[in-house]
Order: sequence, then C-alpha cells, then structure tokens
Amino acid sequence: MDLHPDFLRLPLAHRGLHGPGVPENSMAAFRAAIAAGYGIECDIQRAADGTALVFHDDDLPRLTGVEGLVSAMGIDALSTLRIMGTAEPIPTLRELLDEIAGQVPLLIEIKDQSLRSSAEVGDLQEQVARLLAGYPGPVAVMSFNPHAVAAFHAAAPQVTVGLTTCGYEAGDWPTLDAETRSHLAAIADFDRVGASFISHDRNDLDNPAVTALKACDVPVLCWTVCSPAQEATARRVADNITFENYLPAKP
Repeated sequence: MDLHPDFLRLPLAHRGLHGPGVPENSMAAFRAAIAAGYGIECDIQRAADGTALVFHDDDLPRLTGVEGLVSAMGIDALSTLRIMGTAEPIPTLRELLDEIAGQVPLLIEIKDQSLRSSAEVGDLQEQVARLLAGYPGPVAVMSFNPHAVAAFHAAAPQVTVGLTTCGYEAGDWPTLDAETRSHLAAIADFDRVGASFISHDRNDLDNPAVTALKACDVPVLCWTVCSPAQEATARRVADNITFENYLPAKP
C-alpha cells in the first residue's frame, strides 16, 4: 500500500502542535495542528487493559509526575492523570481518531512494547488495527521495531506501514547488542515487513541504506526538525519532515 500523497505534502507536527501550556500528544496539541493545517504524528502505548493510548514514554514520571509504567495501569486509573501539569488528560487512540476524522494525515508510531526490538510485541498492533478499520482519512503506521510493523501489517494489510529508523548509535540504544543495531541501521527488514516508507533521524540521512531506498523512489520522511535551517538541510534528502518548536511553510 503506497503512502498517501498528503504525507509528502503537509509537514507533520511531532506529537501534535505542542508548546507552552499545550503538552505533547494531547488533544489540545492535535486540535492545534488540525486548525493550522498540518499533518499529525503521534505515539501509541498499551494500557494494562489493552487500551491503545496516545503517549510517548513507556513510563509515567516525565509526563504525569506519577511513578510507574503505562502498561501496569488500566484506563480508569490513567484517565485521572494529567499531562505536564496542565488540564489535559491522556487521550486514547479512539478519541484521537474521532477528533481528526480524516481532516489531516495521521502518522502513528507504535512504540516498541518489547523495549529491545524483539518479537515479544504483544497485542497492541491488533488493537490499533481494529480501531483503524474503516477510518476515513490518510493514515499510516510505523515502528522502530520491525516485528511490530510486521504484526500490524498482517492484521491490517489495507493500511500503509513503514519503519521508524536511525543510525542506532550504541549510546542511544543501550538495550540492543551490536549485531541488532547494525541490522536495524541497515534497514534490512524493509521488504520483509511490507514497508512502503521510512521515517529516519534527520542527523543520519546520509546513511547508505537511506540513499539506496531513496534511489528506488521509496518515500523518506525524517524526524525531528526544529528550525528552518534544519529543515533546509533535511529536505536535501527527505521528502517531508516531522517538526516541532517552529512553524514550517505549507504548500
């Protein structure tokens, strides 16, 4: 399934259009992105009861001030928490899909439930697939973990999938051994998982694996661009950007 052209046309707001008083991955940030006419990138974690939540971290302290893992709490407890000291609750994916309703492209990153890029990805992919059944707008799903992408693709072959990728430097990925990091940096699973695009670290766009995919007309998105200067550099390779902390031009 090819990537919808809107993913190459509209810059993608990283975790929504967030800023002071509007926290990342909040409904306020997503509404701001829709109002501004940008696409949206978001992150999905699994609550203990299986609910697909829009939340980046696997644990709670940074974003809620509460100790513990997201996966250890059910939706009833998680719904009482607020993001970064604001009045914003943690959204569910169902709530986000109802809000966007196809107005702008939505790029969903399923976070690696194994925490080490293993095949132990659980059932979050199937939960996301069920929620996306019949969704009316441009949507694509990706993950750093190729096993998660493969599992989602098997559950929802009608939805475009891609790989979130980078250079996998040892210091940034302490839970992965050298062989795994080398394999992932080479984007070696692209064909196996049915991927149609990549979203790559803007600092590693000269990676030979990115160059090879680009030469085959594979769409290359990149993350995370934080200034016009960074955007200008990234767009020498990338077809589109995921951005934050400034407002890029739209076509």
